[in-house]
Amino acid sequence: MNLTQAVREAGVVGAGGAGFPTHVKLNAKAECFIVNAAECEPLIETDKYLCRTFPEQVVAAAAAIAAHLGAKRAVIALKGKYRDEIAALEGAISKLGADVEIFQMATFYPAGDEQTMVQQVTGRSVPERGLPLDVGCVVDNVGTLLNVLQALDGVPVTQKYLSVVGEVKEPIMLHVPIGTPLTECVAAAEPTLTDYALIVGGPMMGKPLTKAEDIAAAVVTKTTGNIIVLPKDHYLFRRAQLSLDAIRHQTKSACIQCRMCTDLCPRYLIGHQIRPNLVMRSLWREKTITDDGQYLAAFGDAANCCDCGVCEMFACPMGLSPRKVNQYIKGELRQRGIQVPRNMEPQARQFVDDRKTPTGRLIARLGLAQYDGKHAHACKTLEPERVFIPFQQHIGKPAVPVKAVGDTVAVGDLLAQAAEGLSVNIHASIDGVVEQVTGAGATIRRKE
Repeated sequence: MNLTQAVREAGVVGAGGAGFPTHVKLNAKAECFIVNAAECEPLIETDKYLCRTFPEQVVAAAAAIAAHLGAKRAVIALKGKYRDEIAALEGAISKLGADVEIFQMATFYPAGDEQTMVQQVTGRSVPERGLPLDVGCVVDNVGTLLNVLQALDGVPVTQKYLSVVGEVKEPIMLHVPIGTPLTECVAAAEPTLTDYALIVGGPMMGKPLTKAEDIAAAVVTKTTGNIIVLPKDHYLFRRAQLSLDAIRHQTKSACIQCRMCTDLCPRYLIGHQIRPNLVMRSLWREKTITDDGQYLAAFGDAANCCDCGVCEMFACPMGLSPRKVNQYIKGELRQRGIQVPRNMEPQARQFVDDRKTPTGRLIARLGLAQYDGKHAHACKTLEPERVFIPFQQHIGKPAVPVKAVGDTVAVGDLLAQAAEGLSVNIHASIDGVVEQVTGAGATIRRKE
């Protein structure tokens, strides 16, 4: 079985958050393979922990994938301030005699955005709405690499490393079965609040959970890398609850056309046509534009938004929400069937390295400074009595269940098979009995 087949059988997906099926990404040839170990968002500890704890596995996986892709370069990209992690990786490279480079990035957001990373490492800009492969690169998260290495030994994805930070006794790492309730993860970190809200992922692009029933129902998936525990009245939750109507009124009355949202946009910096200030300027008349050509001229730039949030969470001096407006406009463009032209050969702007968003200042702007600088060192293993394993933890179609209620399963047994087309296999994460199967997933109770 070759690498791509092994990865497909194991159900490996992008562990950094997107969840793209890895076997599809690796079914290619590339000039450069980049390991993303830069922790795109503030407060996340997972990639750093993996680099410190499993440096030889990371390097070995990087070399194996690069060879599979026929890549001339294998690069591990991470922030230059990660001194311990860099030392561990350099030691592993030396020990293994691997032809793998370390690329040290500045401390900015979003350093872990794969298009930003490709530009930094290679000097090439990915085409608008394109993929790194369009410029000869493949990018995988460091957690994905460890899953690929296990897949080569026939071990499917059933466990997950993640960090829990914020209003907890101290930040911790967890190693848990897929499907573990988030409430058990938070409890293991000893929260300092009894009534809390969560962000699953990072503070900029993570998923906010504020309702008790949503928190109770949420579980760890293949893409869960971090949980932030915060007070329910935190600024980030208040911003997330703004309605589009409120945003529209705010924009009409308060946008001063300063261009900061455009000038600091990571996609604009690598040469894409995206000018959020112009989209904001035209928002008040959006409902009156019936001609598709006029709509494209006014709002077509929104198609190139990557939803990173720099524009609204850092750049805008008026506290407006260009990202949410772009998200809305992208939906309208699709509904109208408007095809936005793509620049296939963008060139990074000359000030690309001068206008990056400093992570420290971003953390302060987000109201998270009190949690900064606290790092996870200890790692706990959890063994929940029950897990709920979703059949869709990835981009594409949900997997199709192959087990029924009452079936006995062991860790690694196929629980749901990849559907036709873009999909991945889902495996049991604990030894137990299948208690329930729905269209959304399966509940497994641990054997007594």
